[in-house]
Amino acid sequence: CGFLMLIKLMSDSLSYSKVTELVLDNCRSSNGEIEGLNDSFKELEFLSMANVELTSLAKLPTLSKLRKLELSDNIISGGLEVLAERCPNLTYLNLSGNKIKDLGTVEALQNLKNLKSLDLFNCEITNLEDYRDSIFELLQQITYLDGFDQEDNEAPDSEDDDDEEGDEDDDDEDEDEAGPPGEYEEEDDEDDGGSDLGEGEEEEEVGLSYLMKEEIQ
Repeated sequence: CGFLMLIKLMSDSLSYSKVTELVLDNCRSSNGEIEGLNDSFKELEFLSMANVELTSLAKLPTLSKLRKLELSDNIISGGLEVLAERCPNLTYLNLSGNKIKDLGTVEALQNLKNLKSLDLFNCEITNLEDYRDSIFELLQQITYLDGFDQEDNEAPDSEDDDDEEGDEDDDDEDEDEAGPPGEYEEEDDEDDGGSDLGEGEEEEEVGLSYLMKEEIQ
């Protein structure tokens, strides 16, 4: 996945301890680990290892500041007790699409005292009778299971909240920039008198820039 190359580059320009977010989705694990991921990432708060063919968490490094862990679409069937030992401050854990079948496996998460959100979607355990009630009873510290609380209220999406705030800021800026009616009418009239050729040339230039950008990407 190129992660080893990235690690080598980082060793020359950036201390591992400064990294707070790491996404390793679609990399391939070897013998239950991703080579290069180790205890040196002391400040890591978010780690995503979706679809890396993990069968076990036995070789997960100690990441004491980790708060969010994405492990969806792997082959994990047990050994979850490792999480409380090495990532004790987890608040969000995504295990969807793994091989978790029974409540006994999930019971190990009781020691994650700060865990608020757990995702087991597309795991076989979700087929158990009274699955949701059983999980909430077993893990009384969690608020959300598969994105919903016990009253079926959806978990808030922080990204949506940020977007709404951004929209409000944009509205404020528009109001600030708007002047009294008719203030800029003369300038608008002058602009309208411009040549059609100039507009066409401008559109062509933008189009070329866009194509060059797409080609570079």
